[in-house]
Amino acid sequence: MSRIGRMPVAIPAGVTVTVADGNEVTVKGPKGTLVRVLPVEMDIKVEDGHVVVSRPNDLKKMKSLHGLTRTLIHNMVVGVSEGYSKTLEVNGVGYRAAKAGKKLTLTLGYSHPVEMEDPEGIETKVDGNKIIVSGISKEKVGQYAAEIREKRKPEPYKGKGIKYDDEVIRRKVGKTGKK
Repeated sequence: MSRIGRMPVAIPAGVTVTVADGNEVTVKGPKGTLVRVLPVEMDIKVEDGHVVVSRPNDLKKMKSLHGLTRTLIHNMVVGVSEGYSKTLEVNGVGYRAAKAGKKLTLTLGYSHPVEMEDPEGIETKVDGNKIIVSGISKEKVGQYAAEIREKRKPEPYKGKGIKYDDEVIRRKVGKTGKK
């Protein structure tokens, strides 16, 4: 049995979970509402403050969907109650990030500034050389943070670029002159 799949998802106070036809799960909480259609093969029940996911049989596909379905529901519950955030760091001489309205402007050593519009439901804040991406959907927060990082990945020689705050860049030694 899937160790993750069989764990019940606790529903905190102020959060409501409803399961409609076709396994359309709606999670409402203080931060907002998330709706997602989950695999129809899984049996999702809401019982006394917990969401329980069970699978019909032990086929390989069902086993993999079991844990996935439970984790997706858990991420939705955590998202509407606490929210998710990722912090990125801008390192490098002359590399800057600025925020104006819903537009994030990055100066990353290109001939032009890179402008990015915040997607729906995602908010970015700039604090010195840090960019904080936050929202209720774990998937969207991670995707937008990855798109920002993609504009200038950290390089291994000087460590310049945009990196996650908990990311460790493996540094390389530069060229040495002839003797």
